[in-house]
Amino acid sequence: MLKVILVASGKGGTGKTSFTAGAGAALSLLGRRVLLIDGDCGLRNLDIALGMSDRVVYSFADVAGGAVPLADAIAHHPTYERLSLLTAPVALPALSERGMEQLAVQAEEAGFEYLLIDGPAGLPAELSFSAHIATQAIIVTTPDSACIRGAERCARKLEEEYCIARIRMILNRVRPQLIRSGKADNIDDAMDGAGLPLLGIVPEDEDIIACSNRGNSILSIKHTGAARAFSNIARRLEGERVPLMKI
Repeated sequence: MLKVILVASGKGGTGKTSFTAGAGAALSLLGRRVLLIDGDCGLRNLDIALGMSDRVVYSFADVAGGAVPLADAIAHHPTYERLSLLTAPVALPALSERGMEQLAVQAEEAGFEYLLIDGPAGLPAELSFSAHIATQAIIVTTPDSACIRGAERCARKLEEEYCIARIRMILNRVRPQLIRSGKADNIDDAMDGAGLPLLGIVPEDEDIIACSNRGNSILSIKHTGAARAFSNIARRLEGERVPLMKI
């Protein structure tokens, strides 16, 4: 059965897109067929993080609107054969919930096992189209107090307005030295503040920026730091019991 996961955040700058790219690549390395959708219309950059800017032609709106079948619209990753991308339109056209449902149906019929949607930051109206087809959600936040508050508000909206029952949190860009010095919330404080169960911790890793600028996956150059975190999170999504990283 297809798992449709909305990746959201209460604020911008949490690393939501790099997480989506990393988790998608990690799931594909586990042998799963993964379709990533950039749901951030007007501010799309998932194609850049994946190094696929020269491969995308059609957007998810083309598929949801019935203009192009999914099989013709998706772009295949040059390195990870089980990973595909459907980008966002430059501007959000008129869409229907029925159209998004049909997109998900086509994804399942095509054999995809995961559909990860990199949603827009915050709580814009366009979030509803992604949330409508999601069966679960991941809220990406940093340990900053403002981001934790935003994560809590985003989760409540997804739960109350879109009836997404399974919502978990990724604590991203964690810097242990700030936690130890008391300059950032610790893991327990962040969980309490957001009111969400923790799916994983991703340490701050400068190689993510370097890889994104070159269009490479961090999983292709190392097995530590954020790369290890993405792999562990992918295994948890698969149902494995994987201990949290010690950072």
